[in-house]
Amino acid sequence: MKREELFDKIRQQTFWDVIIIGGGATGLGIALDASLRGYSTLLLEQHDFTKGTSSKSTKLVHGGVRYLAQGDVGLVIEALRERGLLLQNAPHLVKNQTFIIPNYQWRRGLFYTIGLTMYDILAGRLSFGRSYYIGRKEVIRRLPTIKQQNLKNGVVYHDGQFDDSRLAIHLVRSILENGGVTVNYAKVTGLNKSNGKITGVFVQDMETGSTFSLQSKLIINATGVFVNDVIQMDVPDSPDLVRPSQGIHLVVDREFLPGDDALMIPKTDDGRVLFAVPWHDKVVIGTTDTPINETSLEPQALDREIDFVLQSAGKYLEKPIQREDVRSVFAGLRPLAAPKKAAEKKTREISRNHKIIVSNSGLLTITGGKWTTYRKMAQDVLDKAISLGKLDKRKCVTETFSIHGFQKNADRNNPLYVYGSDLADLEQLTAERPELSERLHERLTSIKAEVVWAVRFELARSVEDVLARRLRTLLLDARAAIDVAPIVADLIAEELNYDENWKRKQIDDFVQIADQYLLVPYKQQ
Repeated sequence: MKREELFDKIRQQTFWDVIIIGGGATGLGIALDASLRGYSTLLLEQHDFTKGTSSKSTKLVHGGVRYLAQGDVGLVIEALRERGLLLQNAPHLVKNQTFIIPNYQWRRGLFYTIGLTMYDILAGRLSFGRSYYIGRKEVIRRLPTIKQQNLKNGVVYHDGQFDDSRLAIHLVRSILENGGVTVNYAKVTGLNKSNGKITGVFVQDMETGSTFSLQSKLIINATGVFVNDVIQMDVPDSPDLVRPSQGIHLVVDREFLPGDDALMIPKTDDGRVLFAVPWHDKVVIGTTDTPINETSLEPQALDREIDFVLQSAGKYLEKPIQREDVRSVFAGLRPLAAPKKAAEKKTREISRNHKIIVSNSGLLTITGGKWTTYRKMAQDVLDKAISLGKLDKRKCVTETFSIHGFQKNADRNNPLYVYGSDLADLEQLTAERPELSERLHERLTSIKAEVVWAVRFELARSVEDVLARRLRTLLLDARAAIDVAPIVADLIAEELNYDENWKRKQIDDFVQIADQYLLVPYKQQ
């Protein structure tokens, strides 16, 4: 998976059936579907895969309990089905996670048991398991850090949990293995038109600065919260099609939620649900819902959002979480596709359904949606292109496709389980070079071999690529990520033959980003 070879292929094949702009969940899903249907497929990402929203989710594959409460049954049914398919297609990265709703009023136990039983029924044959009522003592046994005063009972239900960026990288590998091409750091700078119809794109290699043009039957805009940037390349001054909403997450040690169950609070003061979910060896707590006017690749968690999550969690955990307890804080933007009549609605009330917009020039734009429904979004947009006569009719086969790394019954006690069927090859690398079996940091489970693997086989190009999206270190422990940045820079530079100047700049750039993930300023240990 050498980047230079991929770019050579792109330059040699100047005409493509499908060109997708955007390397997040939606774009990667479309690229996989298109390559499996046999279309010549190219995906272009201006930064790194899932740099934006798709690496900063709540790590849930779920139908959406709150969407059921809002009456959006159609979305819930679709998402529950896709949840089940994703567990079948990537069992090494998706797991069945139990959630507990603690209740401090007796009637809430019955109310949520009935509602979640409907949730289970809607999942049909792809159900993850039935919901059930538990008493106070059982809640305390399973959630030993839960606030016990006035606790009455609880309800257990099932949903999915996953690692978003790891899934994305395995989608990248699946695309490449099935004839498609995906490249990061390749920016679309403009759209080529003939007689008012889009015929291709202008591209810049962000590493070399070289530019070139490509032709295609179909251009798909799958850039999430940045869809309007591409639309304005087509039609300047077009109105915004998305209403971005920011959600933040705090990451803390497992001592705050030591069991295997996740905690779910159905309604916080801002009307959203609050999750505390075990993820790797940490707990992810979130999320907020803050309307945002400006989009950014690195959105900032606002102080009021941080305080809100800390205060909300403190209402349900015996031990309050202090700022110094937070290992990392990350913020992500949701690309909400709101209809015009919903202009005055709060963002939490806007449906997560996706929308496909076809411009007069032939540009297809897809907005909205979420990770859970990425496969269905891809199927819908390609089926739409077929109905418009832009592509030959070919059947979607992603429902039963085993994503790269597919492995049933992965040993989740092994920190390297996320590599699935690649694990044996990764272990072979450490056998050939025993020094690569060393851990990067005393608080981390990651080893040096993972850095080399990320560069050789997962198109990682920078310290940030490795620590933020391949190893997830930045999201799990930002201070430790800063500590190990020099080690990671050395390993990457050795693989890619970069010099000391490159390493120094990489470390400086990464520290500047990582500082934003800390609530307490970094101090060198």
